[in-house]
Amino acid sequence: MGHCGITSSKTVLVFLNLIFWAAAGILCYVGAYVFITYDDYDHFFEDVYTFIPAVTIIAVGAILFIIGLIGCCATVRESYCGLTTFVIILLLVFMTEVVVVVLGYIYRARVEDEVNSSIKKVYNEYNGTNSNAQSRAIDYVQRQLRCCGIHNYTDWQYTSWFQESKNNNVPISCCRTDVVSCTGSLTHPERLYSEGCEVLVVAMLKDIMMYVIWTALAFAVIQMLGMLCACVVLCHSGTDPPYEPLVTGGVYA
Repeated sequence: MGHCGITSSKTVLVFLNLIFWAAAGILCYVGAYVFITYDDYDHFFEDVYTFIPAVTIIAVGAILFIIGLIGCCATVRESYCGLTTFVIILLLVFMTEVVVVVLGYIYRARVEDEVNSSIKKVYNEYNGTNSNAQSRAIDYVQRQLRCCGIHNYTDWQYTSWFQESKNNNVPISCCRTDVVSCTGSLTHPERLYSEGCEVLVVAMLKDIMMYVIWTALAFAVIQMLGMLCACVVLCHSGTDPPYEPLVTGGVYA
């Protein structure tokens, strides 16, 4: 019965190590996705520490690849030293993912304040040229999120760009995609996106951070199962009696 349990634990552990290899790729993808997405929205928040969860989760992904290799070799050979190293590293990674979850919740709560404090400044620096980073960021966000202005399209009337242009138009990026002849004129507000960008940017960034949190939690659960199976195999490999030759009638077999 005990042998059956050990075999089952080893089978599960080998399977989990294969999952760790897949997880390494997934975690690196998630971290890269956060970086790429945040790069499009980084003008709307100033706290560079928001990237910490993304950096951490990429590092965890790289470590998981190594863990999978160590775990497979140690499990097949039932190496006490290898399994001990495997459990220790897995425990450290588990603790790191707990930190990722905590930081994710902290920065998720701060996203709204960050965006609220910086979005007006970004809109005031808009000049309508592609060479201006703020202009590119705003046009990109308005097209992607289908929004216009901070709270709505009327916010453009209070920007420096609008007052200097004096043409009563908002950027073309405010135009709805289903309208062909839109020039951004405020005389035809029905042709513009009616929703403001602030709420949508906050929601987008919060969703990304929640994506990181749930990914870290999912793999933390898998790692707990991996540590449990490794401990079962570890206890077995550490308590096996040493080999004794078989004695038959006073003669060694």
